[in-house]
Amino acid sequence: MDSLIHARGLVKRFGDFTAVDGIDVDVRRGEAFGFLGPNGAGKSSTMRMIGCVSPPSGGVLEILGMDPLRDGPAIRAKLGVCPQLDNLDIELTVRENLTTYARFFGIPRREARRRADELLAFVQLAERADSKVEPLSGGMKRRLTIARAMVNQPEMVLLDEPTTGLDPQARHLVWERLFRLKQQGVTLVLTTHYMDEAEQLCDRLVVMDGGRIVAEGSPRALIERYSTREVVELRFHTDDQASYADKLAGLGDRLEVLPDRILLYVPDGDTAVDEVNRRSLSPASVLVRRSSLEDVFLHLTGRTLVD
Repeated sequence: MDSLIHARGLVKRFGDFTAVDGIDVDVRRGEAFGFLGPNGAGKSSTMRMIGCVSPPSGGVLEILGMDPLRDGPAIRAKLGVCPQLDNLDIELTVRENLTTYARFFGIPRREARRRADELLAFVQLAERADSKVEPLSGGMKRRLTIARAMVNQPEMVLLDEPTTGLDPQARHLVWERLFRLKQQGVTLVLTTHYMDEAEQLCDRLVVMDGGRIVAEGSPRALIERYSTREVVELRFHTDDQASYADKLAGLGDRLEVLPDRILLYVPDGDTAVDEVNRRSLSPASVLVRRSSLEDVFLHLTGRTLVD
């Protein structure tokens, strides 16, 4: 069974509102797959259907080769879930959070304790096993939530914004632990607003907007398809950056005017900068960088906030 998630024409409606509008998705065994999109794109509704806590309104959905409507409990028993907000029990110790959760899956006490100690070592929390949860840092709580999601030895783990609110050091440690899980053959399905996180973790991803999939592929393939090799960021000594747009015409594949800078999407940044200088435009600052997944995301979904 190579496809752990198989969706065709998947729809989720809430009354007259269509949150997910006929998407096709296949997630392969052992890969890390991401759902990206702005607020209201349909990511969370899709994840809830995959997690068998929200029934589809239409289309075909198979999880682990089973029907979520008929086999919901059997599917949930094989899933690990790491929600966006940590819902740990602050009255219990770190180890008790794992052993108590294991009992919901019918895991014997001795085996639950063995798994708990193994997982705490894996997420580098073994020395805090007997500590209460409340005083833990945000990064520690996130690692504990990931460990809890692994207690039932799931075939697939669903991660909703796994590093939201963490400092850079904690984020990188979580990324390392998730990468180790993938190395062990665990299939990861995640949503994230961090484009660098998607580039770091995802083998493949889809970009959703307005309930539909607008792009699909590996992070590198999406960058190559929807952006240029490099981006030049120019800032001029003016409050009206747009006044320089006509003077930059013909430089690169695409030009984007922002309130504080102008972006040139070009195959070669140094060549573009040389041309800017030949035109005697004298920007206050120049930055040449590689195109990123964030450039693709903003190009496909826009820069306007969606409430």
